[in-house]
Amino acid sequence: MKKMLFVFNPKAGKALIKNRLLEIIDLFVKEGYEVTTHPTQAYLDAFDVVKERGAEYDLVVCSGGDGTLDEVVSGMMHLEERIPIGYIPAGSTNDFANSLKLPKNMIKAANTIMKGKRFSCDIGSFNDSFFVYIAAFGIFTDVSYETKQELKNILGHLAYLLEGVKRLYGIKSYHLKAEYEDQEIEGDFIYGMITNSISVGGFKNMTGKNVKLNDGVFEVTLIQRPANPIELQEIITSLMTAEVKSNNIYSFKTSHLKITSDMDIPWTLDGEYGGEHIEVDIKNENHAVDIMVDPKY
Repeated sequence: MKKMLFVFNPKAGKALIKNRLLEIIDLFVKEGYEVTTHPTQAYLDAFDVVKERGAEYDLVVCSGGDGTLDEVVSGMMHLEERIPIGYIPAGSTNDFANSLKLPKNMIKAANTIMKGKRFSCDIGSFNDSFFVYIAAFGIFTDVSYETKQELKNILGHLAYLLEGVKRLYGIKSYHLKAEYEDQEIEGDFIYGMITNSISVGGFKNMTGKNVKLNDGVFEVTLIQRPANPIELQEIITSLMTAEVKSNNIYSFKTSHLKITSDMDIPWTLDGEYGGEHIEVDIKNENHAVDIMVDPKY
């Protein structure tokens, strides 16, 4: 029999996986898999189990939010021979699942894993770490990992907005230099995101147009500190319409980006805390992992 490692976060989303778990496992077994299940116990548990045991299996399936997927993919990136990953989204936002057009229904998502095709997806390296779809700093980026899981489950997107509003009264900026290809940008920035996704925080088009998850480049957005409320409104309008009409926004594509600052900058990687760094080196790992998607994708 084929061997599957099924890693799931029992608390993700509204903990719906508990009501579907037996049905999902039964579906996998009927497709010829011997299934080993592993409910995550703590932060980075999914990373550890995939890194240490992933090579023993033919397929790794995970269920949870973007953070769970991040851990599984990061663990896979440490294996010499990477095996396919199946993803059953169960989080509050599921940006990357939406980008891959994975079903929101858990049973349909499990069927997609069994009947689908491999999609070779780009992954980001961030110094010694990895991210699946976003590395970001600045305003609001601490909301996702500071918002309690219980609040996410109850309020969904509203939880992020409620937490985010608190930050509006004290926007902090970072003086930094960004280098990519033969370009250099320097200034005071309130926000930056390096993405491989069609949505961020559930909002589509914020990352730009013509986004492809396997083209070897990231979509980069850097936002300078606005001088007045008018400039702030221009920034918000530009992000919401995917039309860059603000001189405070730098938007470009690149496969390699280096950012340096004169102070530590807190980063978030796929919604989880990514540490504080004075210097970061970000590279696009083209076609790094295979994720199961719908045959029509």
